[in-house]
Amino acid sequence: QVQLVESGGGLVQAGGSLRLSCAASGRPFSMLTMGWFRQAPGKEREFVASISWNRLTTTAADSVKGRFTISRDNAKNTVYLQMNSLKPEDTAVYYCAARISSTWGYWGQGTQVTVSS
Repeated sequence: QVQLVESGGGLVQAGGSLRLSCAASGRPFSMLTMGWFRQAPGKEREFVASISWNRLTTTAADSVKGRFTISRDNAKNTVYLQMNSLKPEDTAVYYCAARISSTWGYWGQGTQVTVSS
C-alpha cells in the first residue's frame, strides 16, 4: 500500500502562484511514478502532470504546459506541483497519485485550489 497526503492548496488571485506538495509513504518512493490530477465541479477528473521515478521523464497536460512544473525529491519522499500564472479555470480539487505499473492505483485525499478572478 501507498499512502499519499497532499498539502499547499488554498485561495489565490488570478495570475498568482501556489505550490502543492504530496508526501508518500508505504513503499519505496523511488519505485513510484508520481502524478497530479484535478477535478473541477461538475467535471471528470483529468490528468495534470506526471514524473518518472528518476525524474528523467515528465509529462503535462496542454492546458498547464508552461505554467505548471512537476518535480520530486526522492530523499524526502515528496512530489511537488509548482503552479504559476493561475487562472480561474484552474480551480479544482487537486489529487496526488502514484503508480508502479501502468495503472494509477494510489490516490491522496485531495486539496482544494481556488483561483479568483
